Amino acid sequence: MLEKIIIIDFGSQFTQLIARRVRELNVYCEIHPFNNIPETLSDVKGIIFSGSPYSVRQEDAPQIDLTRFHQKFPVLAVCYGAQYLAQHSGGEVQASSTREYGRANLNFVQSANKLLKNIGVDSQVWMSHGDTITVVPESFEIIASTDSVRVAGFHIKDSDTYAIQFHPEVTHSTDGKQLLENFLVDICGCSQNWTPDAFVETTIAELKEKLGNDKVVLGLSGGVDSSVAAILLHKAIGTNLHCIFVDNGLLRKDEYAAVLEQYKHLGLNIKGIDAKDRFLSQLAGIKDPELKRKAIGRVFIEVFDDAAHEVQDVKWLAQGTIYPDVIESVSVKGPSATIKSHHNVGGLPDFMKLKVVEPLNTLFKDEVRRVGKSLGLADFILGRHPFPGPGLAIRILGDVTAEKVAILQEADAIYINNLKEAGLYDQVWQAGAIFLPVQSVGVMGDERTYENVICLRAVESVDGMTADWCHLPYPVLAKISNEIINKVKGINRVVYDISSKPPATIEWE
Repeated sequence: MLEKIIIIDFGSQFTQLIARRVRELNVYCEIHPFNNIPETLSDVKGIIFSGSPYSVRQEDAPQIDLTRFHQKFPVLAVCYGAQYLAQHSGGEVQASSTREYGRANLNFVQSANKLLKNIGVDSQVWMSHGDTITVVPESFEIIASTDSVRVAGFHIKDSDTYAIQFHPEVTHSTDGKQLLENFLVDICGCSQNWTPDAFVETTIAELKEKLGNDKVVLGLSGGVDSSVAAILLHKAIGTNLHCIFVDNGLLRKDEYAAVLEQYKHLGLNIKGIDAKDRFLSQLAGIKDPELKRKAIGRVFIEVFDDAAHEVQDVKWLAQGTIYPDVIESVSVKGPSATIKSHHNVGGLPDFMKLKVVEPLNTLFKDEVRRVGKSLGLADFILGRHPFPGPGLAIRILGDVTAEKVAILQEADAIYINNLKEAGLYDQVWQAGAIFLPVQSVGVMGDERTYENVICLRAVESVDGMTADWCHLPYPVLAKISNEIINKVKGINRVVYDISSKPPATIEWE
């Protein structure tokens, strides 16, 4: 039986971070929007209410039926969740005279309370709210305070319902992990047995039962997600898994041959398809990023469908969808406006008539890597940087041509190889070169040039939801720039992107 924690999402930017912290404590959890909570809550050990950008005093603030949870499950309410619980239990929530945001220290801790075990006075916490709880009902006991927030934490007497005004999931709350572990283990009774090895064992057994002797096709990309999905499926159904690797002409330099070779060493049943010309012809003249994505997606489906039809009696399509894609597709306000069309969340055309299997759709990216390690995948596969589904097409701003792809492949190869030689590749979450639709004046030898600009991008991240630009050493950047300008014909200027996400995205398109 899989124990789980349900996180009810009221729209907070930190909701995924709560889930990640729970998972790090080897407890399985799921995020559900407040307006799409499952009817049946079987095997649930506890409930966490998230924060929210809303005020509980707003008319359109998120609402839930508290009677479904109170006294039925242990509850931990965070920030908005705490204010909602207080207000709907007879307390009062008012606008604070100043927005309470940033670091604070607890000046009162009821250390005997189970939620606050091993957390002392002066513990640093992170606040992020404009409202504050001013009055609590008699059935509430205040268990934590700061200088400016009297009700920083409370417990509803004779129950396993707790609430905190701060965010334990962020690293600025120094004892946040301890607090979450107190809730999960001491209050909810979770056994902390959700590990990569356990996931592998359970998932392979489930896949065997679900798929039986059916044939499955999987589109491999060479990336971490599809590779781990392939190995899980291979262990479950062996040669009934048919892998297809399409060369869309938008891969990194020499990547098609290298990936095919690496997969053959893994014993996978794989077919490579050279479709470069087909993709590039369909991209001719298209400048709009979304139209490029749609063209690539359409051609990929056509090529993939042709290859899948060569497999007799195939019944399933496997995808490497991971949990952030799933969460985005069922966000609090419906499908996110920022979803890109290359996310594969049920995005299968009707004509393919295949059922979908997604063995990784409960995992975050770092968890996929840990599962891959448990499966024995090589570090060079698990450590491979994320690469966009549309490939270099969205790293070429404007229209895509074979000439631009060739230039970018050369520049990108120099960049990535230098990061590896300098021992920096594994410190970077994602790196790539971008071909800009501008030309600049330069001088090469005694001649004036008017040629293209390459931008280098490198970011640090955990799961790609937020990212910061990497402070690569100047000597390394200088070497990369010199090599690109000297060796790649058509480039006379190299720049470095120092934008973080948000507000910028990791990819430029």
